[in-house]
Amino acid sequence: MGAREEKPGLAPWPVVGREKLADCRVFTVSRSWVRVPRTAETHPFYRIDADPWVNVVPVTADDEVVMVRQFRHGLQAFTLEIPGGIVDPGEEPAAAAARELLEETGYQAGSVRPLGALNPNPALFGNRVHTFLAEGCTQVGEVTNPGLEETAVECVPAGEISARVRAGEIDHALVIAALHWWSLDRQDDP
Repeated sequence: MGAREEKPGLAPWPVVGREKLADCRVFTVSRSWVRVPRTAETHPFYRIDADPWVNVVPVTADDEVVMVRQFRHGLQAFTLEIPGGIVDPGEEPAAAAARELLEETGYQAGSVRPLGALNPNPALFGNRVHTFLAEGCTQVGEVTNPGLEETAVECVPAGEISARVRAGEIDHALVIAALHWWSLDRQDDP
């Protein structure tokens, strides 16, 4: 039985009404009224609706991970992350991964392949974050972030990634999830 399948004794909570509360540019916030199957009572729940996201683990021929340092407004601090962003309407996630890599780092991949996809937080979000491995990355230009984004490139030796996670230097949960996908992929390679 898969994780999304119903379990005996559990039933979906039907939505009986919904309203959009806020449009926050990169996501919307809505309130749904749902009926609790066990009691038939109706309760409000809040949801963040966003387009799919991508994360890309870019690796050079020298086994370095191309990362970006950027200011994050939620944390009010700089973070060390892998490139990533929103999948544009009509864009395939793999194309978004290659685009985000080039925009945020000036690096281009020899190949891009999927590692996995996750829900960022099923209590609040309905979208998916797709993780890709970009291999054979080489610098082909400058950082060209559009809009309200500024990144600085840092190439980190692959062997240092775990230590930087443990030290808290890399602490973005979705980045760590992507790095875990990459770690599993490296273990699977003979």
